[in-house]
Amino acid sequence: MELILKEDVENLGFKDDLVSVKNGYGRNFLIPNGLAILATESNKKVLQEKIKQSQNKQKKAIDEAKKIVKKLEKLDLRISAKALEGDKLFGSVTSAEISKQLAENSIEIEKKYIQLNSNIKKTGNYSTNIRLHREVNFELKFEVIKEQK
Repeated sequence: MELILKEDVENLGFKDDLVSVKNGYGRNFLIPNGLAILATESNKKVLQEKIKQSQNKQKKAIDEAKKIVKKLEKLDLRISAKALEGDKLFGSVTSAEISKQLAENSIEIEKKYIQLNSNIKKTGNYSTNIRLHREVNFELKFEVIKEQK
């Protein structure tokens, strides 16, 4: 089933993307929740016209994303977390925690754009992918350290 996304959908695509999904997912979740519409010929033509008109906005958004990438490249991110004996954390570090640390460094990125494979449960060096725009991704390297008492 081909659909046009009306909003960003995690692990599927961004607003105005043309995507193929299984029939049940489209009919039972995406369309009823207002996240997508059917990709009929008329809707595709409307989408093409909309994309032409929004290319200027897209260029500005890409420029903004590239500015954020430059800030991220300069950033040496260390996240302190409570740890038990050794390197095991008391709890875990999530994308929300990373987003909070970035905000403290005056870089605002929503947690939904930070893609961790799984929550971090040990101290050490890690990396995560940040999707700033459909065309701009950045691999953020950071260190999880033991919180000093």
